[in-house]
Parts: sequence; structure tokens; C-alpha cells
Amino acid sequence: MTQNIRPLPQFKYHPKPLETGAFEQDKTVECDCCEQQTSVYYSGPFYCVDEVEHLCPWCIADGSAAEKFAGSFQDDASIEGVEFEYDEEDEFAGIKNTYPDEMLKELVERTPGYHGWQQEFWLAHCGDFCAFIGYVGWNDIKDRLDEFANLEEDCENFGIRILI
Repeated sequence: MTQNIRPLPQFKYHPKPLETGAFEQDKTVECDCCEQQTSVYYSGPFYCVDEVEHLCPWCIADGSAAEKFAGSFQDDASIEGVEFEYDEEDEFAGIKNTYPDEMLKELVERTPGYHGWQQEFWLAHCGDFCAFIGYVGWNDIKDRLDEFANLEEDCENFGIRILI
């Protein structure tokens, strides 16, 4: 019997994981965490030592997957407002977290990640993490570039002259 006859869990920071492709539905698999059959399974990044192939949405949402495999769905170094700290010998000394621990745990341990072109980077705004709602392509932004960047100002800030 497959586990996904109940409603999918809600993810505050990834509210539409089926639409973004974080979960696949092309076959029935066994969740490596709860060992139940599911036809909805996670296909995004999961950072852990073990070889984990399939996770169901419910084991992600309740934190049991992250706990069982001592893993995370986001790279701590790729979260806005979270920084790695190093000692005098440049050895890793921990992370500097500007958010409440429970909030960071919800993002890292109970939120499905997404695939990025080079490295995923989870944004934040107004003291909270942003929700990932989908991917953006060139056609989505090509007519709105002035909302994202000011080439003249950026070049001036870096001492670069624009030759036309």
C-alpha cells in the first residue's frame, strides 16, 4: 500500500514542491527513512554520509529523514545570513547563525531543497527565509533588468569604465 493517499505536507519555505519538481511521481519507491512505499518521492539535494535514494514528503516534513541520516536539505554555507567561522589557523570553528535555531532547523532539516545551476543559495528578507516558488528563466526577466541591476552603477562601484 502506498503512503501518499493522505494529503501532502505543507512546507513553509517550499510551498509548491510538486510544481518545482522537488518531488517526482513517475514510479512507486520505498522511502529509505520509513521504509513505506510511496509514489511521491524527493529528488532534490540531501547532504549526508549515507547513500539515500528516495525520501517521502512526510519523512522530510516531520524531520525524521534528517534525523535518521544526520543530513540536511540545504547547505548551511549557502543560506543568506548564515556564515562559517574560522579560527586563527583557518580551521572551521562553527557557524554564525543570525536566525532562531528552530527557524534554521525548519529550513535545513524539514524543507525540500531545489536544484541550482551552480550552487543553491537560499535567500532571506525581513528576518525570515524566502519561500522558493519556482525557477526563473531569461524570458521571465529580460524586459525587467532595470529592476534587478544597474550596470552603470555597478561598474562605477568597482571602478570599471564602460566603453560604448
